[in-house]
Amino acid sequence: MSETEGNGAGAQQPPQVRMQILGQYIRDLSFENILVQKGVQGEVTPDISVQVGLDARKRPTEHQFEIICKFTINSKNKNDGATLFLLEIEYGGVFHVENVPEDQLHPFLLIECPRMLFPYIRRIVSDMTRDGGFPPLNLEPVDFVALYRQEIARRAQEAQPAPNVGNGGTA
Repeated sequence: MSETEGNGAGAQQPPQVRMQILGQYIRDLSFENILVQKGVQGEVTPDISVQVGLDARKRPTEHQFEIICKFTINSKNKNDGATLFLLEIEYGGVFHVENVPEDQLHPFLLIECPRMLFPYIRRIVSDMTRDGGFPPLNLEPVDFVALYRQEIARRAQEAQPAPNVGNGGTA
């Protein structure tokens, strides 16, 4: 028996997934330094919250998609709850994606593409906070798989009909 007979090498391999970043850009960026504007007094102990939102759109060109990562970063003083700064960034990327099965395209676009953009977002956030007079904020890596699963669960929950609601039509 030859080498190829026993391992099924005669079966055709699926085409290789291809992903390429065609371009990246800042769609929107805002940094509000409330600490300086309002002059927060006393001991400052920052408490930082980060919210992440993702959006994917098909572009008119075949195999091209636009991904937008939205980060809202709010730093509040733990002692009195006063806002220290608010940073909002919408960072986009245009991707060429081929050979991803249709049923796997949505998770691919909202997991793999943001993973590729994240280092650039992290650098911008670090530079903005440093330039704003704060220690550079180095964002922790984002678990885009968990984020995707949470969004799917949230959408599934929204899609369920509300309990004890009848079909209250009017006669």
